[in-house]
Amino acid sequence: MNIFATFEARVREALQALSRSGHLPEGLDLSRVVVEPPRDPSHGDLATNAALVLAKEAKANPKALGEALAAELRADPRIVEASVAGPGFINLRLAPGIFQDVLRSALSDREGYGRAAMAGGPVNIEYVSANPTGPMHVGHGRGAVFGDALANLLVFAGRDVTREYYINDAGAQVDVLARSAHLRYREALGESVGPVPEGLYPGDYLVPVGQALARTHGADLLDRPEAEWLPVVREAAIGAMMDLIRGDLARLGIHHDVFFSEATLKDAVAELLAELREKGLVYEGRLPPPKGQPPEDWEDREQTLFRTVEFGDDVDRPLLKSDGSYTYFASDIAYHRDKWRRGATDLIDVLGADHGGYVKRMQAAVKAVSGGEASLDVKLCQLVRLLRAGEPVKMSKRAGEFITLAEVVDEVGRDAIRFMMLYRKNDATLDFDLAKVVEQSKDNPVFYVQYAHARCASVFRQAREAMPDEDFSSAALLRDSDLSLLGDPGEIEIMRLIAQYPRVVEAAAAAHEPHRVAFYLYDLASSLHGFWNKGKDLPQLRFVNLTDRNSTRARLALVEALRGVLASGLAVLGVTAPNEMR
Repeated sequence: MNIFATFEARVREALQALSRSGHLPEGLDLSRVVVEPPRDPSHGDLATNAALVLAKEAKANPKALGEALAAELRADPRIVEASVAGPGFINLRLAPGIFQDVLRSALSDREGYGRAAMAGGPVNIEYVSANPTGPMHVGHGRGAVFGDALANLLVFAGRDVTREYYINDAGAQVDVLARSAHLRYREALGESVGPVPEGLYPGDYLVPVGQALARTHGADLLDRPEAEWLPVVREAAIGAMMDLIRGDLARLGIHHDVFFSEATLKDAVAELLAELREKGLVYEGRLPPPKGQPPEDWEDREQTLFRTVEFGDDVDRPLLKSDGSYTYFASDIAYHRDKWRRGATDLIDVLGADHGGYVKRMQAAVKAVSGGEASLDVKLCQLVRLLRAGEPVKMSKRAGEFITLAEVVDEVGRDAIRFMMLYRKNDATLDFDLAKVVEQSKDNPVFYVQYAHARCASVFRQAREAMPDEDFSSAALLRDSDLSLLGDPGEIEIMRLIAQYPRVVEAAAAAHEPHRVAFYLYDLASSLHGFWNKGKDLPQLRFVNLTDRNSTRARLALVEALRGVLASGLAVLGVTAPNEMR
């Protein structure tokens, strides 16, 4: 039950009635009309911007239009008050029975409460895609958690989602990986290799790869020229690194549906270039120098260029390097075309903040190669600063240069990482303090939300002990309780927040912003903890009251609905919902 969708439809009906009566012109654009929670809950339960956004098109005074719309809405028995505020906002106060219906819906639908049925074709989310040259670090973890939570959110909102990892196994970095692994192979055979030469990967994580090569090949690769051993070692090293990465992701509960190899794209890029030439989207030309001081590697030469400006980019982009090889951009276009050809119409790339210059060109490319049938949204994840009690954490014994994601998971746990990575918008820098994320306090959001779920479970344990003759596991008992007894402001606040959950899911899914769910859960947890504390001072407000079984049943219905929403939202974020906290 989504009361915001229900009353948005009611507002539209009222506007159509005003059009039929001549108060408004016919055919107004209602797409910007929304119903949302008022900024100040004391103003009412819902608010609509209808009069504000329609006044100009209707050539009407927004406040006068608001009064006419409010009068129309007052005829609805579900609306006990409709008042115009400021320049034309309409605040609505609903009959108490509406929120009682919300609770019953949450109790009946259980895990399904809040689910949506959003329109749209198949979605492909590409996330992580870390180079297969070593273990994942905390920065990779942020993109991994964000992408996985976004996938969960879109599935919960009714979309068909494919989770994809792009393996960068065709660039120079994998040759460096192979040479680094070959050094460890020589070391495994007893050779003294000394310090790892500059330019190779120094981390100890390649030691097992060298040992495995030695077991498989013995000394056979030692005397071969690099041209012969490099492909063998490269394949083994990439395989080992991808196993390592999959293991790191599994620690966070992250699994992909597709692992796509860049190395398989060679023929697809050639085919793409031929197709673009045939469509007249490629030409030979010169690019103007970049604004400001041109970089040292900028070349004033004729190049093979893709007409990305026609599709919204700032400048046309080269597809071939001076040596005749394909640019990274050419490979990226072929890859995204492949996603579209596999059926995805909504493409989402989750990338690091250093890819900001990539966005416009790839959106233009996707529009061009799909004929406008597919769209691309690029979500950039900012840096993570790893701290311990406020001090930077820098070094790792295993990786040599950075703290690995696995080390952080081992120290603070999966739930703390996932929730805290999502408790800040993806495009804002995140300070991740290893000491603070394990604190048991209100200042630690993941503890505060999980503790709320555990408190709900403890309420039911207390109720069963106090009233063993009552079957509080019965959804029907709770659903059929007298919910009109829930009249305290704290109870009403909880009901209002539970009612917002379907709207939060839809809005977060539409904006591709899972952090909205994390913020909402914190607010919901705060409402429970606040009401719990009131019960300490006012016994009549306690959840379990032996002298008033009717109130106890109603409050347990409220607690169970709240618990269900907490569990649902935490599941979207990929965080557990414990029944007890240690």
